[in-house]
Amino acid sequence: MSQSHQQPALSQCPGCAEPPAAGDLFCGVCGYDLSAVPGRPGDRPTMAITVPPAASGSEAVRWPAAAETDSSDVPAPVHRPSDLPGTDSGGRPLAEQEQEQEKEQVQEPGVAAGQGAPAGPGPGPVSGAESSAVPVRHDDRAVPGGAEHSGDFALAAPDPRTAEHAAAAAAPAAGGKVCVACRSGRVDSDGYCENCGHAQPRERDHMEQELGSVAAVSDRGLRHHRNEDSFAVSSTALPDGSPAVVAIVCDGVSSASRPDEASAAAANAANESLLESLPRGTHPQQAMHEAIVAASEAVNALAQEPAGAMEHDAHRHQNAPACTLVGAVMAGELLIVGWVGDSRVYWVPEDRSRPTARLTEDDSWAAQMVAAGLMNEAEAYADERAHAITGWLGADAYELEPHTAAFKPDRPGLVVVCTDGLWNYAESAEEMAAAVPADAQEHPLRGAQVLVGHALDGGGHDNVTVALLPFAVRPQGAGSACETV
Repeated sequence: MSQSHQQPALSQCPGCAEPPAAGDLFCGVCGYDLSAVPGRPGDRPTMAITVPPAASGSEAVRWPAAAETDSSDVPAPVHRPSDLPGTDSGGRPLAEQEQEQEKEQVQEPGVAAGQGAPAGPGPGPVSGAESSAVPVRHDDRAVPGGAEHSGDFALAAPDPRTAEHAAAAAAPAAGGKVCVACRSGRVDSDGYCENCGHAQPRERDHMEQELGSVAAVSDRGLRHHRNEDSFAVSSTALPDGSPAVVAIVCDGVSSASRPDEASAAAANAANESLLESLPRGTHPQQAMHEAIVAASEAVNALAQEPAGAMEHDAHRHQNAPACTLVGAVMAGELLIVGWVGDSRVYWVPEDRSRPTARLTEDDSWAAQMVAAGLMNEAEAYADERAHAITGWLGADAYELEPHTAAFKPDRPGLVVVCTDGLWNYAESAEEMAAAVPADAQEHPLRGAQVLVGHALDGGGHDNVTVALLPFAVRPQGAGSACETV
């Protein structure tokens, strides 16, 4: 009967040293892939091997002399204890023992001298009286000061037992990365440490960016093996010199091939399109429409790569790369939003006593059921088909229908642009406003970090991405939180 191999329990995460919960595949703090941690090697206990005592009245054990030449007739190298710095088990310098041995060898040629513990890494004669008192260690431990002769495997990185280890870890090779596990090995291009073999956290597992008054955070979550979300934040100037701030958030469709590439391509293409059209004087709402079209073309181009480019992808022959997109642009007194899919934009007024609002409508099965009057919102989102999207960017999309809307807020507030990895844990506008920290208007990056933490605390079953854009206007009297243009 075969037995399944069980992953050994870890006392702490190799990435952040936090203790993982039982059964977790990923660290709940940093998202480290615990399944990539190699199992602990088998126990190699230290064994005391004593030398059999000599027969009574007989001489001490005489060890055979080493051959003077090896198989190639080259004289065998001679290693003396004085070649290595250090002391023996009695605390005496090895150099002194060498001198004593040379004197005794003159008196009794051919017999290795030294009574007591062996002087050096090699075996030596041991008297019967001392053989039982001083055992020989065979545990592959390094001889102090002589690690290169200890029998250990050679390390590709500096040996942590040496004094140079700290300097090597503090100053990695130019352009290289140091392993987060052993802190000394160089990380190869495949993402694994050349020294200890640990897989390194990928760059997209957790991303943060703050640019003036806009900030975004993206995290892999606690259940996915990679981050399939992406974002882009930027700022530019309109023809009149006033600033324009941009935030784009994309969510890769997990059932499609290469969803991480699709979301990255869409976010970059939409951001570049907006940065090109807004300074030319294009109306922000028209610019948002053109940006979504540009993002769609970038994702479609991924499906035109050679068939053998991604043969290892199990979904390669099922469907094309796909993602959703949602974006917001603050230009002048206008707030422009655009989307395709089920990522959302929320409005949270600075005065929390004022009403909050959700500014987008999902392209999803649940939203269609509610719009058709077949289900109420609670029933629709409780259905297992609720998150099946009806609109996305990709070569196999039925028809591209970019949604755009323009608003003119009449009071300061915060624009929350996020994927369903966040709003699954704060679905209504009121729940989202309650999750947003009170100082997010002044500290958007901290606010985005808190919202990502809210999703992770709720379970982190999906990738989580959120961008925050503080909208500062002077109050203009009573009214709704924002008006549609």
